Amino acid sequence: MTAEMIAPEWMHRQITSEEYDSWSEEQCAGIEIVDGMVVVSPSASKRHNRLARLLANALDAAGGAEWNADTDFDVRLQDVPLNNRRPDVVVYRADAIDESPTRPDHVLLLVEVVSPGSETTDRVVKFDQYAKAGIPFYWRVEQAAGRVPIVHTYVLDPASRSYEAGELFTGLVKAVAPYPVEIDLPGI
Repeated sequence: MTAEMIAPEWMHRQITSEEYDSWSEEQCAGIEIVDGMVVVSPSASKRHNRLARLLANALDAAGGAEWNADTDFDVRLQDVPLNNRRPDVVVYRADAIDESPTRPDHVLLLVEVVSPGSETTDRVVKFDQYAKAGIPFYWRVEQAAGRVPIVHTYVLDPASRSYEAGELFTGLVKAVAPYPVEIDLPGI
């Protein structure tokens, strides 16, 4: 049995933005594209999904008419080679709701909830990619069963295109940046 019999041919070569844009939502679900290569993401836990949804709901409510917060869609970081990431939560300009693909200039904040298997990607790789793409704010949420999640916040230094550590929250998140929001983490 060859690799081509197990995985589709497109998983063994670089994908262009035009090719990816022709795929259905079902084909794009559960994958990211890194340097043109398809990366399959394992299904997240119920705890992970609940945490992402509750964070998105709170950020959406606090964003007012100017900002929306949602889960489970691509952010196109670059076209060549294609880099599409699917953050756990995306806060984006409300006036860009119908624009596709979502681009870094539409995005204010990206949130990643760290899970077993995504530690290095969320703590190092995406941290660097999001900064290089110019995303103004990044939150990394560390979670463990039976423990209160910890939210690490980062602010972009536009000159160096790197993140600087912001506030750290356990228990109650009372962030003022990117806009005022209060989120009760023990309730999650």
